[in-house]
Amino acid sequence: QVQLVESGGGLVQPGGSLRLSCTASGSIFSINAMGWYRQAPGKQRELVARVTTTGSTNYADSVKGRFTISRDNAKNTVYLQMNSLKPEDTAVYLCNAAVTVGASGSYGFWGRGTQVTVSS
Repeated sequence: QVQLVESGGGLVQPGGSLRLSCTASGSIFSINAMGWYRQAPGKQRELVARVTTTGSTNYADSVKGRFTISRDNAKNTVYLQMNSLKPEDTAVYLCNAAVTVGASGSYGFWGRGTQVTVSS
């Protein structure tokens, strides 16, 4: 079993910054891509940013230039630095990781999410 635990969410004013963290633990042989998604009330879950094991990244157009994803492979942790936050960034942010679990193969795992609220 693999667990993903997010932290770092909260309430911030427009223009502010937050840094999210997500750490994977459990029966991990290796972690492939890791990413952050978000889901606002009444909206579909959307990809925010994704990073591969080699450090290649991709971002949603709405966050390019404001958010930065990074990872620490030694700590099985992915980060999301969010700057210049806007009210429309308000959502539950969920961590996702593609994890190889020994000989069982690779599976996608989700964290439970952390709330980010951008409001004055």
